[in-house]
Formats: sequence, C-alpha cells, structure tokens
Amino acid sequence: MSTAVVVGGGPNGLAAAVALAKAGVQVTVLEAAAEVGGGTRSGEAILPGLLHDHCSAFHPMAAGSEFLNGLGLERHGLSWRWPEIDCVHPLDNGDAGVLWRTVARTARGLGADGRRWQLLFERPSAGYDSLAEDITGPMLRLPKHPLRLARFGVPTLLPASLLARCFATERARALFAGVAAHAFQPLHRPLSSAIGLGILTAGHRYGWPVAAGGSQSITAALAALLTELGGKIETGVTVKKASELPAAEVILFDLAPGAVAEILGDRLPRRIARAYRRFRHGPGTFKVDFAVDGGVPWLNADARRAGTVHVGGGLPEIASAERDVSAGRLPERPFVLVGQQYLADPARSVGDVHPVWTYAHVPNGYTGDATELIIGQIERFAPGFRGRIVGKAVRTTTDMAMHNPNFVGGDILTGAKDASQLILGPRTALNPYSAGVPGVFLCSAATPPGPGAHGMCGAHAARAALRYLGARG
Repeated sequence: MSTAVVVGGGPNGLAAAVALAKAGVQVTVLEAAAEVGGGTRSGEAILPGLLHDHCSAFHPMAAGSEFLNGLGLERHGLSWRWPEIDCVHPLDNGDAGVLWRTVARTARGLGADGRRWQLLFERPSAGYDSLAEDITGPMLRLPKHPLRLARFGVPTLLPASLLARCFATERARALFAGVAAHAFQPLHRPLSSAIGLGILTAGHRYGWPVAAGGSQSITAALAALLTELGGKIETGVTVKKASELPAAEVILFDLAPGAVAEILGDRLPRRIARAYRRFRHGPGTFKVDFAVDGGVPWLNADARRAGTVHVGGGLPEIASAERDVSAGRLPERPFVLVGQQYLADPARSVGDVHPVWTYAHVPNGYTGDATELIIGQIERFAPGFRGRIVGKAVRTTTDMAMHNPNFVGGDILTGAKDASQLILGPRTALNPYSAGVPGVFLCSAATPPGPGAHGMCGAHAARAALRYLGARG
C-alpha cells in the first residue's frame, strides 16, 4: 500500500487526505494546532452556547463543490442552512442592494439595472456546474467547456470598478463592488472582478449557505470520513524541517509557500524556492465577534433578514478603502463584513443573544485596534448597535496568524489574489501543485482555485500525487 503524509489539516489538507485514502493510499495528517480545520473551525468565543465561526462562514463555493458533493458528507453530519436573503449592502440614504439566491429576484430589486444583472449572471449561473469544471482548477490547461468559459471569462478581466460602473444605480454598483472586495484587491486592477463574479455566479446557483452547527461541521465530516477510510490524524505536531517528516512516498503541504520553503530548504530547486519565498501576501483582517442582545438594529429592513451584510458605503468609498489597505494605510471607513449566521442556523444563539461575526479589511500586519472603527461602521447603518453589545472577542492580524500560520499578517486568503497569483498560484507551471521535488506537492489555498472551504485545491493536489504514484508503478 502506498503511503502519504499531509502536513496541515485545514479543509484542503483534509480534502487531499480523503482523496488519497479513497484511492487506497495510507494517509497520515499532521496538524500543528490542537484541532484540525484551519480557517474552518468554530467555537464559543464569548458566552457558553453562543457559537462563532473562526474564519470561513458562508459557503457558496463549498455547497457547489464537485469534490465535496461526491463524498456523501451528510452521512457524517454535514448539512447546509440558508438565510432568507444572501447579502445586503446598505447605503447612507436608506437604500440597499439586495442579493437573493435567484438572479430573477435580485434583478427585480435592482430596478433599472435588473436587465444588466440578468445579462451578466443568468447564463453562467444556470450553467455553473459545467463552468465550475474549468474555473475551480488550474488555468494553464485545455478547458472542458471553452465557449462557456470564454463567455464567463471576458468580464473577469475587467477592473471591478469599471465593471461596477456598467450599472446605472448606486445600489447595483455597491452590491457588486462589495462582493468584488472579497478579493482584498484594489478595485482598479485588472482581474479584480474575477473573485466577485465567481462568488456571485456560484451563489446564484447554490445560495450563500452556512453549515449547521458552524463551519466546524465541514471539518468534522471530512475528518470522520478520513478516519472511516483508514486515515490517521495527529494533532499538536509541528513540522519545521524536512528531517522531521515521517517516511512516505508522497508528501502534501497544506501550508503557505514560504513555510514550505523553510521546511524543505535546499531540497527545493533554486527557482522554486525563490518563487515560494517571494510569494506575496495580501491585506489582513481584523476580526471582532460580538454577542448582541436582540441582533443588529439595521435601519434597512432587508438587512435584518440577510446572512451577510456588507458595510462600506457606495462604490467610491469601497474603492478608496481597498486602495488604502493595499498601500498599507488604514482607512477611516474600512470595508466591513458582517455575518448573521444565526438567521439560518438559530441553534447558534442563546435566547435572544445572537452571535454576530465581523471583520474589517486592514493592512497586512496591522498592529493597531480597529474595534471602534468596526462598531462605528455598523452604527452608521444600525444606530443603537453599540448599546446592544453584551460581549466581544477580538482577533488582530497577529492573532489571526497565530491561530492559523497560513494567514500571514492576517491574510486569510493565503496569498494576494492579484492577476498572476490568482491564475497561476505561487509559480508559473503547468502543474502548480508540484513543489518540483519528486513526490512533494502543495495543496493549500495558495494554489488554484484559491480560498474557500470547497476542498478543490486539496483534491487537485491529490490527483497530481496519485498520477505520480501511478507513474512509479
């Protein structure tokens, strides 16, 4: 029986381990933390019974993941819950962009921009399952659906600020810009539309669900399946150098490229080591979880029913804030994401005290305290919010990196998703999962298709490892 070691037990490491174990490989996962899951963990951060997600929260890409959907994870307790409204982006005049699961209902609420929204999303979302076969893997390959990919791909090349201006109303511009800002990139850069278009297209097909019982349920289901398949998980095991690795025919790293370069040292070819060490990290996140009595008192009624609320004002304000954080400056009004997962999964609350998940985009490695800026941004659209806070838990960019070393400087995407790294990953190669050392592979969110609890980075790396094992006979 072939053997494999996976270093790092985030969703991609677990996905890679499951894929290998299903193929009959004996797999051991080594995780430095006391529990597996990486960014896909949950816990009681403030009050007993009040459940907060540590990082990943809403899962349009995971719910639509070809790999996860083929595993039967519902047998191990994974189930999805949907909020009534996926996302709302409130504006200062009381108006808001409202994202519903269906393209048609979203378009109806966008008035004059409804037809434009339909033209942009109706066809790709209807064909998302085929489209995903091309956009959730490495880009340097022949596409399975070239015409569909081309139709989707042309708008992704545009800067998000330019594509947003194709809409006439501020609500549609803000709604699109807020989702595009998930890329943590200045909106004037080429390809800054890509992640936003991908999230919106997947969301119009699968919605923006949460995992019942917290994002940790995704981790628990993958871990249970791996154990069922004979795989092993060892926690509290830190690997700092290659000599500490157990003997195995293949090694997969669910780590940031810089960490892989440190572990492998001179074993890496020089050009690959240089690429891994030069891998760029993006802006950071400053995360605050709140316990809120009665929920957030949004002025906009739709925001009170939305799983996600984007707090950032109109397109010019979002563009300015993202430009500032990328340049290392903290904006006066940072872009803030607010998660109200309890609306879809009420068991996360304790009576009328609800867990509210937030983070602000801040410069990488930001050492200050952005708590008041986050509260101020929410108060702007929900006066009285401050008075409803009964507890809070803060994670700075340093805390984020300590909690998950892949989040260098608070970068929860495991690398800047600028044009080259979004398409190619950490280096230019037909196989971006290969580390250039026989039997060694990279499976973290630094590789295509990038961040999310979809497990596709791990699945693709495992397939590359299985091809290597097959070639060895």
